[in-house]
Amino acid sequence: MKKTSIKSASKIVAEIVPFDKQVTDFAKFKSDLTAKDLQNLFTSKGDSRFYYFSPIETLSCTKTIGFGRTNLTIIVPTIVQVDATSPRASFDRRSTPSRNPIIQMHFEPSAYGITNKATYIMVFTIEAYGQSTFNLQGYAGAGTIVNNGTKVLNGPNRVSLIMKNVPPTQQTYGYLEQTAGGAWDWLSTQVTFPPLLIKL
Repeated sequence: MKKTSIKSASKIVAEIVPFDKQVTDFAKFKSDLTAKDLQNLFTSKGDSRFYYFSPIETLSCTKTIGFGRTNLTIIVPTIVQVDATSPRASFDRRSTPSRNPIIQMHFEPSAYGITNKATYIMVFTIEAYGQSTFNLQGYAGAGTIVNNGTKVLNGPNRVSLIMKNVPPTQQTYGYLEQTAGGAWDWLSTQVTFPPLLIKL
């Protein structure tokens, strides 16, 4: 039997997925909610000034668990690459026709020291490579869900699910489910309070 040298054997093995050096420019991601949309959702009409809060929690491929039962569910990704310059989970419904790709975040308000009913915005940051259709849904218990439903997206986007008047002990969740289209990447999901709007 012919022996294979270590040198020649090493040539056979190749890295399956090379290191992804792509840098994501988050300034190019457009939000689905404009300042006017936020004004209509949270205040009466008129000129207002917006003050944005820091996110309560941000989950991504490199941080999948928060406080309490805050966590991610990632359904049928084609690849999850945590060592990329911009870590991401990639999806493509054409590769998984028997199951729709989904990114879901569970959020437990009381685990973050919240003691009163509050309203939250759960924001999914994705990049779609061509037009794709998504179903944005969630659960807020005794609270209500706003801005849910069908979303047709292309390019870099921030998709917002609003959870209004959520009790602090309520375990909530939101998800973005691809129902048609091609490849897309998910980069992160954030939960934040809505911006503070002050009437001028």
